[in-house]
Amino acid sequence: MQKTALYKAFGVALGAALISACSSTGDVNEGAGNTEPTAVEQQVEQQVAEAGQEAETTAVEAGEVAGESLEAQANEAQKALLEMTVFYFDFDQSTLKEDGKDALKAHAAYLAANPAARVVLEGHADERGTVEYNLALGERRAMTVRRFLMANGAKAGQLQVVSFGEERPAIVAHNRDAWSKNRRVEVKYQSR
Repeated sequence: MQKTALYKAFGVALGAALISACSSTGDVNEGAGNTEPTAVEQQVEQQVAEAGQEAETTAVEAGEVAGESLEAQANEAQKALLEMTVFYFDFDQSTLKEDGKDALKAHAAYLAANPAARVVLEGHADERGTVEYNLALGERRAMTVRRFLMANGAKAGQLQVVSFGEERPAIVAHNRDAWSKNRRVEVKYQSR
């Protein structure tokens, strides 16, 4: 769009130059100091100015459209991050993985912007280990998520921690794949 307006302005200016060069009547006094523009030159200058304004307007409109498009894309990305509500952990660890941090930041931003929203952070572990150990591990994982959310804008009163340990597996099986899906924290909104 912007290039089209510039091409128009260039075309008008070129046409003006050709018209003024060809419109000579032969009675030009060179060096006589006649600096008054002819009617054709005035018309050409006006058309060039209008084409320049059109190019500026087109550029501003294109910038506004691009800005709106970027904002819509950012909103969609934020929404996609909020849909991620399960965060996985390594065996016997309560350290957040890097791949979940962006989504947790999005949840923290949502909670900061919506003070009435409440979240339950459910900590889970796989079946290996004692019941007591797995309850404690699930709680440590949920507390890690809680601290991260609070560090990024959520309020303590919005967050509740619950540990289920190994009692509520996501997948009931006795293999590495099942265990990796059971080592998790689930973010569950109470009101949204």
